Amino acid sequence: MTPPVRTGSIGGQMVAIVEGLANRMRIPALVQRHDSVAVMGAFAFVNGCVAIGVMSFGALVTGSPFVFPSLGPTAFLHFYTPMAPAASPRNTLCGHAVGVAAAVISLLAFGLTGEGPALEDGMTLARVGAVALSLGLTSGAMVWLRVPHPPAGATTMIISLGILTDAAHLAVLLFAVVLLTVQAFLINRAAGVPYPRWSPES
Repeated sequence: MTPPVRTGSIGGQMVAIVEGLANRMRIPALVQRHDSVAVMGAFAFVNGCVAIGVMSFGALVTGSPFVFPSLGPTAFLHFYTPMAPAASPRNTLCGHAVGVAAAVISLLAFGLTGEGPALEDGMTLARVGAVALSLGLTSGAMVWLRVPHPPAGATTMIISLGILTDAAHLAVLLFAVVLLTVQAFLINRAAGVPYPRWSPES
């Protein structure tokens, strides 16, 4: 059984990642202060910039939506509480996939697949129904499938609100989640944190 990952003074498991990377890079000053709030905050700052910066660059180069709001909280989960079930690759990938599927079903159910985004066209009764149904389906399905990942609730609303609906864009959205999860796996494992390959530790 894998030993528990130590938490820091502000909670989360980021302290273990910072400590692991400091030891691997052989930086004595960082090893000694790895658990300070200042160092952990700096790590969170750099990691957040890098994680979303890579995705943003991909969006710039390809013209595709490699960045969307729910990637932010997913990245935070991956690096703040990497051993939490919600941060595992299974929950991350399946949770966002459930969110996408639920939103598409909701748009189809209320005849909104060809409509513009609610932020431009305004809310209608059909849009209210689609948003409510998408979040309900996402929440229920994640529980039924045992893959809870809270940021997926934002993903389903982005789609059901009509902000992102093109099939090709939705495929890019899911690919971006895969890339972020791969990055989380590499960084956490490099730090010595036993981030799971797929399912969360039981």
